[in-house]
Amino acid sequence: MTRFAVKHLASGGVITNYHCVSRCGHCLYNCGQHRPRDFLDAAMAERIFRTILQHGCRSVHIGGGEPFLQPGKLEAVLEAARTAGMGIDYVETSSAWFVDSEKALSLLDGLKRAGLRMLLVSISPFHNAAIPYARVTGVINACRRSGIEVFPWVNGFVRDLSRLDVDRPHGMAEFEAAFGPDYLKRIPGRYWIHLGGRALRTFRPVFSQHPLEHILENSPASCARALGDSSHFHIDLYGNYIPGLCSGLAIDMADLVSPVNAGDYPLLHRLATTGIRGLYRMAMQDYGFVPQRSAYLNHCDVCNEIRSVLARAESGRFRELAPEGHYMDPRQSDRPAEGRLP
Repeated sequence: MTRFAVKHLASGGVITNYHCVSRCGHCLYNCGQHRPRDFLDAAMAERIFRTILQHGCRSVHIGGGEPFLQPGKLEAVLEAARTAGMGIDYVETSSAWFVDSEKALSLLDGLKRAGLRMLLVSISPFHNAAIPYARVTGVINACRRSGIEVFPWVNGFVRDLSRLDVDRPHGMAEFEAAFGPDYLKRIPGRYWIHLGGRALRTFRPVFSQHPLEHILENSPASCARALGDSSHFHIDLYGNYIPGLCSGLAIDMADLVSPVNAGDYPLLHRLATTGIRGLYRMAMQDYGFVPQRSAYLNHCDVCNEIRSVLARAESGRFRELAPEGHYMDPRQSDRPAEGRLP
């Protein structure tokens, strides 16, 4: 049986924290106020940067969570990158931290001295559910004054957000009232969203779902290609390498390149070698997994449910189901029933 390994890192980012004032409906990493306030420290950041450099990637972006919740620590992360020789493509922000122009300018000037050159500023209806658009434009204007480049993600939503009251947040119902009842369904056609993490719950009501048997029958025989894709990889503040776009799965960054040990990572190994069908059989036979629904969006939706059930029922048992907070959202609407597993 082929053993799975991540052989090279192409392009990716470092997650400084999972705590966030927002709870965006498309968030792949299930960030929010329920997550711990832990933040990447400078020593771990330098270790992460050196590991990434060792495996072939010369520059990364910095994201969260919200990196600007602890700007002093973000500054230390940028300085650690400079010490390690790692290039920083951009830092991501939701603009939730904006208070006024002068305070923003002062903060940005300090980060610029530490190495900040470009800021990705999030612009979307999901962010607008918690963050008034006026804060976003405030950050963009402060960047221009400080000489920091702006990467607006996504400019295509500027017109929508500008037509609503820019001084307060707006829920999805307000966007649907203003732009049509199918507004949510049309969003993935306007920019890239991966149906994982919280996006699964957000889009289930508006996208077609398929019988479990059909999804299993038509799923890939192996997930090795998806798990091994490092074209948009992430390593988080705990040293977890997230394989592919499979948030909630983790490989210790010390185990990169070496073949994944089936004893240390049994679920990940099963996915890599036998796909979701193999993981489904393993979960049923070995851990008493019972499907919570009869229909799913895709095989990633099935995988997410299996991992969520196992993470809660077998807490701490599986090294690859990390970080724990990914599966412990107290406001999650599709929490499996208690007592399903022995």
